[in-house]
Amino acid sequence: MSERPLLLLDVDGPLNPFRAVYARHRGYVTRRLHPANWSARQTPGSRRLRRGLRVRLHPGHGPRLLALPYELAWATTWMHEANEMIAPAIGLPGDLPVIEFTDLFAPDPEGLYWKTRQVVAWAAGRPFVWVDDMVTDHDVRHVHQHHTGPALLLRIDPRRGLGEAEFGRLERWAQGLP
Repeated sequence: MSERPLLLLDVDGPLNPFRAVYARHRGYVTRRLHPANWSARQTPGSRRLRRGLRVRLHPGHGPRLLALPYELAWATTWMHEANEMIAPAIGLPGDLPVIEFTDLFAPDPEGLYWKTRQVVAWAAGRPFVWVDDMVTDHDVRHVHQHHTGPALLLRIDPRRGLGEAEFGRLERWAQGLP
């Protein structure tokens, strides 16, 4: 097991700025993909299903993420498909660990983001940063109360995606660990 902290990656929002105003987000390449979770929620035979989900990815993100002092893992509804479809498009290895979420999108009885409890359990006390567009202050409080190691929940604006400011914050946080 690595001594490096975990960097838990969501796809939609941080790596795929799906709410970007401009279709040609600077440096990003648009792809049409068919992730199983998304495909299952589409009307069979629909034009939308045939075309696929539009995903904007930045080929420079992989090398930047690999240069950080973290052990990378997926924390996304794409689960193992992130290794198959996202990793090669941005230059990450196709064998990153995956948090296998159960009960996708199920409401939490205390109003937490549906991923939060499973992220804390999966990290098992290891220091981690979780980059996601949906984390809230409520999730931050829960993690600090229920996770024994250092943790940073870094909310990413889904209009911008992971950018220079966030990469800088990731570097500083890792350097500040004992």
